[in-house]
Amino acid sequence: MSSKLTLWLSGLLMLTGCQQVVRPPMSTVKQVDLKRFMGSWYVIASIPTFLEKDISNAIETYHLNSDGTVQTVFTYHVDGVNGPLKKMTGKAFIQDTSHAKWAMQFIWPIKADYRIVYLAEDYSVVIVGREKRDYVWVMARTPSISQSDYATMQGYIKSWGYDIEKLKMVPQVWTK
Repeated sequence: MSSKLTLWLSGLLMLTGCQQVVRPPMSTVKQVDLKRFMGSWYVIASIPTFLEKDISNAIETYHLNSDGTVQTVFTYHVDGVNGPLKKMTGKAFIQDTSHAKWAMQFIWPIKADYRIVYLAEDYSVVIVGREKRDYVWVMARTPSISQSDYATMQGYIKSWGYDIEKLKMVPQVWTK
């Protein structure tokens, strides 16, 4: 094989190897009633960020501020359900009139993509995803959901292009 052909094929291989998978944009729900959405959500499962690995009893609580932003408080235990309680406070900025696209800010000036991609009609279960499909959260108004509902959520998440093997249940163990 000539050296020009080898060089050309090598360049072509490098270019195709560097291409990213092109996915359609991450769709969101048509409309979110912010007043109904506010309150506490138990994190049932997630493809976790580095801060969320090996956490338990995770709850995300939202409060609508008078300026239209959303105060976010994320509480969780590390090192097991009896481990220390941690808390992160952030703010969400609503990005569109559907109220389904948010820019979540826990550390200034970084705003992360946050999309409500599934919301049960009764506002009992939500899936929050990201355009990059790197992180996802399944949350519910109660500490658990049925196995069949969880399987349905897994199916949605997989169909949107997420690596379902990375989805991890978040232990929710509450004592009276």
